Amino acid sequence: MTRFDIPDPDVLRARQRLVLDHFRDEVVQKWDDVLSTFPHPHYEIIPTLTVHDGESAVRGYYHDTRVAFPDQHHEIIELRHSADAVIVEFWLLGTHNGPLGRIPATGRPFRVRMTGYFIFDEHENLVTERVYFDSLTMLKQLLAGISLKRPRTWPTAIRALRGLASLSGEPDPRLLDTTAPADL
Repeated sequence: MTRFDIPDPDVLRARQRLVLDHFRDEVVQKWDDVLSTFPHPHYEIIPTLTVHDGESAVRGYYHDTRVAFPDQHHEIIELRHSADAVIVEFWLLGTHNGPLGRIPATGRPFRVRMTGYFIFDEHENLVTERVYFDSLTMLKQLLAGISLKRPRTWPTAIRALRGLASLSGEPDPRLLDTTAPADL
């Protein structure tokens, strides 16, 4: 099979079922079930250039995002198939009721359009969930209630700016050191 060969419909259906189960279990926070969809859990969050690799790191990611957004859920827009992936366009929604890193909770809702690439290896194992979204759109929604014209919001604004600065840590080199496929 080459990179241009689309698997047969039964394989595509099995991939799709696994991805939909993965989504469902994330919403209800059944972390053991979500993790069981991978032989080795691996998330790549492209806007922040972070990688969560292995069960412990992925559980930490789940914990941190659900502390920040306990009601986080999604609305699937479209699901597509490629030779080695299921590509899901979706809205991610939630309310910022806990700290996001060092950004204090604002109580603000968000709704951000995202794309997730669920990548499968040659043995039909899910090996990566790679997520793309516009982080500025999310941050604008979370921080919309902070007005520099109202002095009572200044402490929150300062904490939010410091928190934003802390999010810009070192990018994971696995997401920077890329090479084009040899057959291009």
